[in-house]
Amino acid sequence: MALDLFKEKGTPVERQSFTWKDMVRRPYSKMDDDAFTRTRVILMNGIEADALRMKHIFARRSLELRPHLALVRRAEHHQQTLVNWLTPPDQKVIETTLGFEQLAIEVTASVAIHEPDPYLAQTYRFGMLEDFDHLYRYSALYDRLEGQDPNNITQSYTDIIPGRPTSVEHRHPLDDLRRPYDAKTAAPLSKLHALTITASEFQTHDYYMTVGPTFTDPVARQLYAEIASIEEQHVTQYGSLIDPDESMLEQWMLHEAMEVYNYYSCLAYESNPRIKEVWQRFVDYELGHLHYVMELFKNLERRDPAEVLPRELPEPIAFKEHREFVRKVLSQEVDMRSDGTEYVDKSQLPPDHRTLMYQAQMNSEGSPSETAAAGYKWRPGTELAAKAERMGSVLEGRRLQ
Repeated sequence: MALDLFKEKGTPVERQSFTWKDMVRRPYSKMDDDAFTRTRVILMNGIEADALRMKHIFARRSLELRPHLALVRRAEHHQQTLVNWLTPPDQKVIETTLGFEQLAIEVTASVAIHEPDPYLAQTYRFGMLEDFDHLYRYSALYDRLEGQDPNNITQSYTDIIPGRPTSVEHRHPLDDLRRPYDAKTAAPLSKLHALTITASEFQTHDYYMTVGPTFTDPVARQLYAEIASIEEQHVTQYGSLIDPDESMLEQWMLHEAMEVYNYYSCLAYESNPRIKEVWQRFVDYELGHLHYVMELFKNLERRDPAEVLPRELPEPIAFKEHREFVRKVLSQEVDMRSDGTEYVDKSQLPPDHRTLMYQAQMNSEGSPSETAAAGYKWRPGTELAAKAERMGSVLEGRRLQ
């Protein structure tokens, strides 16, 4: 049954409370829980981080909104803490990274499939193929560092093969900007999608910038630096889809609706009962935040929230594999490039195009993503199985002699 955003008011802000024990709960299991539980935790941590970032920026710009932003922001900080602390301590940084990229592929695929605006949908497909390649590059690094099979983490939901090569994803900044939706005519779902993917990519960028320097392996350090740069491009790309003419209150209200939508989507797909309870609680909390902002919107802007919000939430984001869709996009759009705000085939870019010049400079001393994946092809058991096979062949040869 669809959730009515105007009828369901959730938990009022003044009744949203936490304790330290409440915030630090037993984490999910990196091996026993479904891989999409990991991706949901990563997503909602990123959504809440974006909510805090936005509210801090808005507070710098509005004295009138500061007390209201502070009240909601504190609750969302504690929500982010609870969600983030669901991450298990035995999950290595590179394993969390695989989860980040699996999230980017599968959630962006779901968004691209359901996006009603053709230009926005193409933008999501364009970025998805790049994250698809990042999963392949990090899988090669996982093999290099740990000798482990990445499917232990992704559980074979997502193909581990090259996408649009990371080495050709580097673009001139002006070729990362996109045409924004028109707030007056865009479908509410388009606005929720843009906010969701922007928040997700922002967290990915920040995570890679934080953990990249913690590696000792020089290829790992360079690979995180390279892909963090692409994630900054993705934040630029997706963030530019948002109409800059929306007021602060309008954007705040949409963000709260987006948070409801994402927790609601997590709730719809979660298989772990303990985690499912968290999603249900925070659906109610975010509904409380949404109605708090709806009242501000009515009182301060003298506008009806129904002008901006859908009455009912759209179909949930699908936390499932989208293998056939991704393969189809890969076969048809891997050679797509951007020229300003438009998408073109790579053959249409002249040799002196600003992006090609930018790529040549960035890759002039080599490409970490190419180095990390040199000779890598996923196989069950990865390098350890290959070594065992080679040793077996040697021993068999000696026996025959």
